Order: sequence, then C-alpha cells, then structure tokens
Amino acid sequence: MIPYAFTYRRAKSLDDAEAMLAASPDAKLLAGGQTLIPALKMRLANPSELIDIAALEALRFLAVRDRVVVVGAGARHHEVATSPEVRRAIPALAELAGSIGDPAVRQMGTLGGSLANNDPAADYPAAVLALDATIKTNRREIRAGDFFTGMFATALEEREIVTEVRFPVPERAGYAKFANPASRYAMAGVFVAKAGPAVRVAVTGAAPCVFRIPAMEAALAKNFSPDALEDIEVDPGEMNSDLHGSAEYRAHLVGVMARRAVETALR
Repeated sequence: MIPYAFTYRRAKSLDDAEAMLAASPDAKLLAGGQTLIPALKMRLANPSELIDIAALEALRFLAVRDRVVVVGAGARHHEVATSPEVRRAIPALAELAGSIGDPAVRQMGTLGGSLANNDPAADYPAAVLALDATIKTNRREIRAGDFFTGMFATALEEREIVTEVRFPVPERAGYAKFANPASRYAMAGVFVAKAGPAVRVAVTGAAPCVFRIPAMEAALAKNFSPDALEDIEVDPGEMNSDLHGSAEYRAHLVGVMARRAVETALR
C-alpha cells in the first residue's frame, strides 16, 4: 500500500494550534491518537496536516472547584481514573475512565479526543450526558444535551477545540457496561446520576449515539433502586445490530446494565 503524505506540526500553545487550523482547514488535531491513528492506518482519514497538541499543559489538568470536577481536554484516561480528587468527588467517573480500553489506551487516550470523536461505543459520552456536564471550547460553552448530535458527530464547528469539561458533583452516580471482550468498547454502557430529586440515565454503545431513557429517569426519581427498573422495557428499534450482538440483545443489555449502575451508585 502506497502511503499518503502529510505534514506533522507540534503546537506550542492553544493559540498556536488555532492558527495552524486556520491555515489548513483539513488538518486534524492529534492528542492521544488512540482513534485518529487507527483511522489513518485504515485510510478513513486523510488530513494534509497533523497538529500535535498532546504536550499542551494548558489542556492537561484536573481540579475540583465548588462541587464541580473540571477535567482538561488533554487529561489522560489513566489520570482521571487514578486522581484522588476525582475518586472522592465522583467515584463513578474515575471507575469509568479506568474501564476504557487497555492500559496502553488509558495511558495515551484523552477526554477531549474521545468527546470530539464521539464514537458510538465510547464510555465518556455516557458520563458527560448523565452528569449534565458542560463542554468548554476555545470559543464557547456547550451543554451536554446539545453536544452529541449523531454517530461520530458533535456540535463542534470548524477550528473549534475542546479545552475542558465541567462535571457537577452528583449525590450518587454509577456506571456499568458490557464490554466487547476484544476491544473493551461498550456494547452497552449505562451511567446513572442522581442530583437531588432529579435522575439522569445515559446509554452508550447500544445505539448510533449516546442517549437518555426518560422512563428510567422517572422511575428512579420515585424510587432509586434497581427494582424500580424491572418492568421497563427498552425498545430495540433504535439499537445497533452487528456480528457482536443483535438490537434485541443490546436492548436487553441496557436494562441489565442500568440496574447494575444503580446498584453501584447505592454502594
């Protein structure tokens, strides 16, 4: 196979990265590269330039401020999983990060890259949507409910860069997923978060894009226990179906993972 040519550039600052993107509209940002590099190998992406932002310290931080966990877009999955601050504030978020891929992926993959790519089976979108997080970019702030727009699609505009994500600390939260045994991607992952009387349930892996289940949220708002979900059926009509599992199987998994997520939240 004949390799295609591209130019590699390393940004010295966020402003530098913005300028490079402006000068080369079809350039791609390289953070952890855990999604982009395989896409390049399979010829699913063919940018003229790669702009490396992995070394930008301005994007690589973790903090807890006024009951909000703030995670820089360049924070590695391993850093989120092992952060004492995150584990104290939102244990479920740390556990989710620790379940992503394998050790190599967790050492390199970033929160910002995961969200910008919006893979249907990625873990982070479930946490972002269930916790009603806010995604901050170099231009604006986007609420989680407005960010994910479809398979591999987000509200991000051209030359817009995710800089940080703000997760409100919930009263309780839990995450459970049924992972593909080979890739560790979620075939169905459910994040449940309770904040006062409100409950949010977000599902990843089962459909083309992360989504919420209002019926489960209403039931858990009345009775926050796994039993509250026993009689709620998930419609397989919008679920993925492939060699790893049918739509009906994934719909069943969503119910099972939702109950396990609630059990985890109650511990």
